[in-house]
Formats: sequence, structure tokens, C-alpha cells
Amino acid sequence: MIDRARLEAIICEAGRIAMAAWPGHGHALETWDKSDASPVSAADMAVDHFLKEQLAALLPSAGWLSEETVDAPERLDGGLIWLVDPIDGTRDFIRGRAGWAVSVALISGGRPLIGILHAPARDEMWLAEAGRGAWRNGARLAASRRPGLIGARVPAHALPKADLDLVAVEQPNSIALRIAMVAADEADLVASLRWGFEWDIGAACLIAREAGATVSDAFGGPLAFNKPDPRAFGVLVTSPLIHQAAIDRLADRARILSQIGPDPL
Repeated sequence: MIDRARLEAIICEAGRIAMAAWPGHGHALETWDKSDASPVSAADMAVDHFLKEQLAALLPSAGWLSEETVDAPERLDGGLIWLVDPIDGTRDFIRGRAGWAVSVALISGGRPLIGILHAPARDEMWLAEAGRGAWRNGARLAASRRPGLIGARVPAHALPKADLDLVAVEQPNSIALRIAMVAADEADLVASLRWGFEWDIGAACLIAREAGATVSDAFGGPLAFNKPDPRAFGVLVTSPLIHQAAIDRLADRARILSQIGPDPL
């Protein structure tokens, strides 16, 4: 169905466009805040425009859902969409740090078929295909198999007092890269207890699942994609052996925070 070599070439070129504007190489960058106070840059928009044009040409039957494009309800008609975050981890991108990635997933019937993360500042290309496994730079991934929650590695700058029995490891700004760390056995647990968008996690969750991690929403329920409202409360990606323990630990926090509700679209 998809020319994978062409798809990877498109995403590599998207990474090149981003790198040409990355402040980490000394480039000046135009930035501004969106209505929700989250940052965006001219590079986000350039990558988004390029991917929309090229992926539409690659698979004309697929709809489009992206962080940087106004949502179009016709994406729901066919059940097949490109789910895109042109630069996930924009704060790291703007600061000249390497913790960002281009995130692209192909969704069919609410489930990811293909997921790709390209982190050019880290020289990383992550790829997964449903039912076929996951790879980073051509090496097959095997997710964390940590057997117990205590001592689990969590990407975090600092841990809450209730979680000091866990171990903080590097935290890239990109939630997609943090999820991918579980796929690569560089972390054991990633939990987000907030309302978030599908494009942040679609590609990375497939990569983690295909590597053998357990993936759910914050309450342990299944994730679905290409919903009319492209938001869900939280994501939890772990070693399969600690998933239930993580759900149990986070349950009260998740319940309280989920009741706040998402911001209006």
C-alpha cells in the first residue's frame, strides 16, 4: 500500500527542513505563542506544509490531522489519515536542544499502521509497522521488561515526593521520544496525567507497542485515534510487568486531574 522507502525519504527531508532552522546550529528562528500559550515556530509551519503536500501525494486517499493545521471534519469520512506533529518537543527545538522529533503515523480504523519518529539532532530514525516490530536506525527494538515498579526508570527532571522510589533519567521535551525510550529499554515507565492530543503520541505508541511495551491511557484503557475530538486524558507506557502497578499508583492522581477537563478546542 505504501512505498516505505519514499515515505522515509519524505520524513528525512522534513527533518532537514527543521534542522536548517534549528537554533542549535546557530540559526535565527521566528517564534510566537499560540492561543493556548504553547510555543510554535516558523520551522513547525514549514515542516507541516511540506509533509501535508508530500504525504497527500504519496497516499491521496488518506485524510490529515496535524497539530499545526486547522482540523477538517472530512478526515472522519474515510477512516484513513496521516497523523502528524511536525516538531514534537518545540520547546527543546526553540532552545537549541536535541529533544525534539518529527512524528508521523498512518492511522486506519482508529489504529496506527505505521509510525515514524525522526530526531535529526540526535541522528535517530524510529520506525514501526503494525504486527511487524519496531526499529531504531535499523536495529530491532525490545522494550523494557522490568519486573517491579520500585526502581523503575522514568524520564523526568525531578520526581514527586510520592515517587522517590523511582529513578529519574534524561527527559527530552518530546513526549514521543520519552515513549520511544521505553521501546528502546532506556526507560521503564512514561506517564502523562493531562489532556493531550493524538498527534503527540500516535507514532510513538505504535513503536512502543511493537517493541513489546504495554500502552494505554492513564486509566489502563485502550487508546483510539482519529476521533471526532482528537484528545484523550493521559498516556501510560511501561514494561508489561509493571503496568498494573503503575495504574494503581497513579489512579487517584489521574481521577482528580481528569475531572478538570480539557481546554476548549
